[in-house]
Amino acid sequence: MRRLGFVQRLPAAAIALLALRPASAGADTVKDELTPTGALRVAVAISALGGPFWSAMDAGKPSGVPVDLGAEMARRLDVPVVYETYENSGQITDAAARGEWDVTFVPIDAERATKLAFGPVYNAADATYIVRAGLAVRSAEELDRPGMRIAAVANTTTMRGAQRSLKNVTVAGYQSVDEVVRLLANGSIDAFANLRDQLVPLSRTLPGTRVLPGAFQQTKTAIAVPLGKPAALAYATSFMTDAIAHGLLRRTLDAHGLHDTPI
Repeated sequence: MRRLGFVQRLPAAAIALLALRPASAGADTVKDELTPTGALRVAVAISALGGPFWSAMDAGKPSGVPVDLGAEMARRLDVPVVYETYENSGQITDAAARGEWDVTFVPIDAERATKLAFGPVYNAADATYIVRAGLAVRSAEELDRPGMRIAAVANTTTMRGAQRSLKNVTVAGYQSVDEVVRLLANGSIDAFANLRDQLVPLSRTLPGTRVLPGAFQQTKTAIAVPLGKPAALAYATSFMTDAIAHGLLRRTLDAHGLHDTPI
C-alpha cells in the first residue's frame, strides 16, 4: 500500500466559494474525536479518472472533491488539514482500525458499515462494465460466462457488487484503477467493473472499448468517520448536511468539472 501525508490549507480563492459554518455542540469533544493529532487527517483515494469520490494528484498534491470538502471542514475547525492518500476505498476502510485518518468520503455497503460510521450520502452513481476493444459483448449477461476475465478495484463496493451479480465468473481484484486501466488497454482483461461516470470518459481515451448499458448496482458515496466516535460523526453529519443545503457541495463539484453530477 502506498500512503503519503500532505499538509495543505485551502487557498483564499477557494475559501471565497465556501458556505456557512454548521452548528457545533461540545466543541472540545468534537476536536478530541475528530482531530486527535491537532490536524484533520482526510483519507482520499487516488485515481486519474476523478469523479465525486476519487482524487487526482496535481503538481504533487491531491486534488478533488474530497480534498476540497476536507479542507473546508478543517477551516471550520480551525486546524490544519492533512491528506492521507490510498490507492482505493478498501485500503481506506482497513486503515480506519489503525487510526490513520479522521474523516473520509467513500462508497457505502453493508460490509463497510461494520467498520465505518456514515453520515449523509452526497452522490449516487450506476456501476457497470467497460469492455476491451474487439470483444463482441453487448450486455452484462453476455459477460457472465466461464472464461471471461473481469476486473475491479480490490475490496470495494463495486467489486463486491459485480461478484454478486456474476454467477459464472470470478471478478479479479487489483489495488489501483490505473493498474486495471493498463490491463484493459493491452487486452489482458475483458472487462472492468466501475462507475459509469468514470467509464464513459475512459472509453473516449481507449479506442474500441465500449461501456455496457444498464447497471448492476447503484453506488452511494457518503462522508464517514471511524466507528466509536459519536461526536465526530455528529459533526461530520452536520457539516455535510450544511454543504448540501447551502451550495458548497454543488460549487465543489462544479469546480472540478462535474457540472452534470447530481447531488
